[in-house]
Amino acid sequence: MSDVLTLMDEWGPERVVCVSDTRTGMRGVLVIDNTARGMGKGGMRMSASLTVAEVARLARVMTYKWAGVDLFFGGAKAGIMADPGSPDREAILRSFVRALSQEIPRQYVAGLDMGLTERDAAIVQDELADRGAAVGTPHVLGGMPYDELGVTGYGVAEAADAAARHAGSSLRGARVVVQGFGAVGHAAARRLAELGATVVAVSTAHGALHDPDGLDVGRLLDLRAEAGDAVVKEYGGGRLLEVGAELLVPADVLVPAALQDVIDEQVAANVQAGIVVEGANLPTSPAAQRVLAARGVTVVPDFVANAGGVVAAGFAMDARYSAFRPDQDAVFAAVSAKMRENTEKVLAAARAQGTTTHEAALALAQGRVRAAMELKGRLRR
Repeated sequence: MSDVLTLMDEWGPERVVCVSDTRTGMRGVLVIDNTARGMGKGGMRMSASLTVAEVARLARVMTYKWAGVDLFFGGAKAGIMADPGSPDREAILRSFVRALSQEIPRQYVAGLDMGLTERDAAIVQDELADRGAAVGTPHVLGGMPYDELGVTGYGVAEAADAAARHAGSSLRGARVVVQGFGAVGHAAARRLAELGATVVAVSTAHGALHDPDGLDVGRLLDLRAEAGDAVVKEYGGGRLLEVGAELLVPADVLVPAALQDVIDEQVAANVQAGIVVEGANLPTSPAAQRVLAARGVTVVPDFVANAGGVVAAGFAMDARYSAFRPDQDAVFAAVSAKMRENTEKVLAAARAQGTTTHEAALALAQGRVRAAMELKGRLRR
């Protein structure tokens, strides 16, 4: 319990709910971080190495992400400690959401995160017999399948283009590395290619693939649909590298879109890209952020760059009980506008204030959360 108490500060978390089930072996946690601006909303993930601290960190990112895009929901995150490839996956998921039936959807609405798919969102709705229990369901169920549509990755690419323009350049012809070729990374690569960038490296859990002359993104996307993470081995061209080596290859833009904590001080000191756009949550440590800033590397923070998914989730939240699907063209237009606006705002603020971009983004988000807390009488006087 003391470990959980150490997670708490002036912002939250407000609630940490741990649940388990001996029959299925399910163990999981829901962290509702801060609801000053609205009810808890955030992704649900499944991972064999999940920790309460990890979920709490991600819930805090959601607090700032919602505030950063100025949408009125609170930060929350849920996690299940289980192998996503387990044959008991569905039983474990159903057991988890049953255990949280008092919280879902009254206090928390589930979204999708690592290890879960649109079908899992449908299962959450089915288990609780409530269309409002989860967003991100398949199109056939009237949902907004934003992972399938690649909304988050699309927004990451739009943020990258805005960062390049802020620096007085363009993505056209720019060399880009995408670490992680999953739900976010593959969609980012697709949109980056549409914007004229040359993707020179991608990676999955099977390794990294590098070609300084550029990879065929269309071919990679086709192979991913067939081979999944093995796409880097099935490509048949370029050079295979160890996972992590792609972070250091010559490039103009680096998009870490895999796991958290992949760029530490040492990696930051050797990154060759002039722009880093954080597609994953928490990919850089605070120390690494300071190193990158000192080297003149422009960093678009995670809760700015990868907030396209929450913009889409905002549309989905509005449509949970509606007979009409959200308009996809309107969603993509809103994501593009919001990502570009926020990227420019944060980069300009960091330059004006002489701070890192993370500090500038944090100040913006915290200011909005604090204002809501003050109005609701949640701050100590």
